[in-house]
Amino acid sequence: MSNVLDNPGTVTRADLAEALYLEIGLSRTDSSQLVESLIDHVSQALEKGEHVKLAGFGTFSLRDKKERIGRNPKTGEEVPITKRRVLVFKPSQVLRERVDSSLSPK
Repeated sequence: MSNVLDNPGTVTRADLAEALYLEIGLSRTDSSQLVESLIDHVSQALEKGEHVKLAGFGTFSLRDKKERIGRNPKTGEEVPITKRRVLVFKPSQVLRERVDSSLSPK
């Protein structure tokens, strides 16, 4: 990727749009619209309860968690945790290997 994403910290929508602008040559407006469109499509699919699978990157899915009893760590008091739906991301093997290789000494 370009130097835009080489900066440690958080990658923002603006960073992704800037990378598209620099690497592909789209205008800044088109780059920003493309990033927003992608995020909208992923969000809409998840809202419908669909899985979103990006080959070589990973899968976003929803998981239902049951109601359960939790414990307040300060007081030890038991509190009910309501059932809820959570977003889960499972990275692909390709992404895992890239991250692992970037952490190993060269």
